[in-house]
Amino acid sequence: MVTIQELTQYTDALLQADRFKDYCPNGLQVEGKKTIRDIVTGVTASQALLEAACQRKADAVLVHHGYFWKNENPCITGIKRARLAMLVQNNINLIAYHLPLDVHPEFGNNVQLGRLLGIQVDGFLPVGEQAACVSHGHLEAVPAEEFKARIDTVLQRKCTHVDAGPDRISTVGWCTGAGQGFIEQAIDADLDAYISGEISEPTAHVAREAGIHYFAAGHHATERYGVQALGQHLMQKFDLGHEFVDIDNPA
Repeated sequence: MVTIQELTQYTDALLQADRFKDYCPNGLQVEGKKTIRDIVTGVTASQALLEAACQRKADAVLVHHGYFWKNENPCITGIKRARLAMLVQNNINLIAYHLPLDVHPEFGNNVQLGRLLGIQVDGFLPVGEQAACVSHGHLEAVPAEEFKARIDTVLQRKCTHVDAGPDRISTVGWCTGAGQGFIEQAIDADLDAYISGEISEPTAHVAREAGIHYFAAGHHATERYGVQALGQHLMQKFDLGHEFVDIDNPA
């Protein structure tokens, strides 16, 4: 058991949330109960996740994708009103960490995905002033199709593969979620392959022309693991109940 103030102060500091210039506020977004005994974690604070939290009588919901995004309509209407009403009426806290949860060296989406795929994480590639960083690492050389099969198996979905690199893959760059635009950094680093969640129309052309394998493995699918790891850590740190609820999302 812990107070919401203690929980968020600890997690803010752990993830160094203050150092990020993000697209949304990080930390406590909607205040609920003062005392936290049980938390539900998930990727996105959708209505379905909130309903699952209510069913489980959770005191807080911890997510990667919360609310109040830059340039969104600030009016509390429609879907936004329904979500906020459910949180307020049930006195549930909403805690969200976006970029801080992508790049954390222990609980981040990037490092968690790399470990699951058997990649030895070597560090980050420079991306100018962008706070979201591209991880890079290496693995024992494996045929490209075998690596694709590994991604499909681990994430339990078929990824999109632009087969344009060498026959065997041993060096990889990756950025979970909407990280397709950082493929240039992987190319500059002369890596064999690059992984992100989403794919954009130009990405396939860039990969083919640069001679690099590109895997689009799903925004949701690549970002399921950081919030789970963080939730498990908070469960052990504060003796909380914790359950990750995976709301299916094909994107």
